Amino acid sequence: MKKVCLLLPNGFEAVEASVFTDVIGWNREEGDGTTELVTVGTRDKLTCTFNFTVIPEKVLSEVCVDDFDALALPGGFETAGFYEDAYREDVLEFIRAFDRQGKVIASICVGALPLGKSGVLEGRCATTYNLNNRLRQKQLADMGVHVIPDNSIVVDQNIITSYNPSTAFDVAFKLLESLTSRENTEHVKRLMGFIK
Repeated sequence: MKKVCLLLPNGFEAVEASVFTDVIGWNREEGDGTTELVTVGTRDKLTCTFNFTVIPEKVLSEVCVDDFDALALPGGFETAGFYEDAYREDVLEFIRAFDRQGKVIASICVGALPLGKSGVLEGRCATTYNLNNRLRQKQLADMGVHVIPDNSIVVDQNIITSYNPSTAFDVAFKLLESLTSRENTEHVKRLMGFIK
């Protein structure tokens, strides 16, 4: 069984997290059955960007990287406190540990910024939120990242990044493909109505 850690900082965007739970869950139930997802919060009770409350299965202090095959990280809003949690040193070290082991890391939108802050993207290609005068992309570039501004999804070795919430399902499917196969991912997409 391939285990995905869905890391949830406070202030995360619910829709960006839910695509990972759905795609990995659909695969477990209707696909090849080889994946499962565990929600891991930075706190024992989280408030999403728009005040949706979530209780994760585990908190960060209760898990270790060796328990998982991949890391999934949604973005969030600064006004909801996302960066306060996403930039914590324990979060950044958790990200570094996944990268040291060459495990897949998939982020959506500004979920790439904690990856950049951790140093795992230094000198590598990535993207992040592309609107509002590309402010977030400039911040990522200031972290030593080679930003590909107009690509909706950028894959560099084991790390997947994307440029806004509209890419969320595509990132989740890329993660599934990296854990299973293209054929299985196409099967799950078909079952979920993304392809005919």
